[in-house]
Amino acid sequence: MPMPTKGYEYLEHTADAKFRAYGNTLEEAFQNAGVAMFNVMINTGGISDEVSEKIELTSEDLDGLLVDWLSELLYLFEVEQVVFGKFKIDGITEKDGNYSLSAIAYGESLDLSRHKFGTEVKAVTYNSLKVEEITDGWVVQVVVDT
Repeated sequence: MPMPTKGYEYLEHTADAKFRAYGNTLEEAFQNAGVAMFNVMINTGGISDEVSEKIELTSEDLDGLLVDWLSELLYLFEVEQVVFGKFKIDGITEKDGNYSLSAIAYGESLDLSRHKFGTEVKAVTYNSLKVEEITDGWVVQVVVDT
């Protein structure tokens, strides 16, 4: 499967939003998944990076880490009222059978006069979830409940 030039693509899915995110590294694929999820809700193109949130997560496997990553971003959006448009994952590491992620999410405070929302993302699901190494990098597939 050739990697598209864009970091992610949307797939047909009824009642939910389904996407694949790509990266030369696992970290880049996770970063692009964050951008794809926020672009389901809002156009992230004009979002500044005036707010930054440090995120540290650990999970038993890569699938769980991906769900936890996107769920944490969704939680920060809902509770802190921050929209994110850029992500920097310093590393995804495996130790003693657990996977850890260290990242910073960049965005700005939610301003409903400027941020026009399309679809609300309610939750990240395990439905059709995939984290896969491919010939020229990584692909992750996610379905979010809308």
